[in-house]
Amino acid sequence: MKIFLDTANLEEIKTACEWGVVDGVTTNPTLLAREIERTGKKPKDILVEICEMVKGPVSAEVTALDAEGIYKEGKELASLSPYIAIKVPMTVEGLKATRKLREEGIMTNMTLVFSLNQAVLAAKVGSNFVSPFIGRLDDIGHRGMDLIRDIMQVYENYGFGTEVIVASVRHPEHVYQAALYGADIVTMPFRVFEKLVQHKLTDVGIERFLSDWERVKDKIK
Repeated sequence: MKIFLDTANLEEIKTACEWGVVDGVTTNPTLLAREIERTGKKPKDILVEICEMVKGPVSAEVTALDAEGIYKEGKELASLSPYIAIKVPMTVEGLKATRKLREEGIMTNMTLVFSLNQAVLAAKVGSNFVSPFIGRLDDIGHRGMDLIRDIMQVYENYGFGTEVIVASVRHPEHVYQAALYGADIVTMPFRVFEKLVQHKLTDVGIERFLSDWERVKDKIK
């Protein structure tokens, strides 16, 4: 399972990349706006910096809503780096634009997906990635991870090549469940990413080992 960061914060991405386990990044207009306000940098410059650090898929979302506007904006964003994947909303216009972008070999990520039917349509137009938002489903009383289970099953049934990005991740348990269901990718905020490595028994074990070694280290000099 690939691990993506869901952030545009350059400091967070730099820190996470040093761990050696980050495969890509997903951004959206909200995340980019925060980083613009934090750094004063232009959005395109931020995206290029992210691509240079990650050297893997970096999702950049369009703001246009019509097919032609999505296509033109997607082409412009894709010209920034071969790592850019164009994040397109799951709408009729989005489907049209995705098909056109894919015909030109441009990577796409269909986003704001909340149903199995939407995920099937994303695969049918050849999107490289599909992003079901599980946390937002949980928020309205649905079991978001049930959708991931169903998408993985149907994609296997039909041999779809679209990779499933588990998105809107709220806590490490979502990552755990995604791995059990065989999800291709999980994208998560930095705060969730940090928690993946943490376990109180690890901390207790380190403390105990060091304490035991401290008692004898002077005897072996």
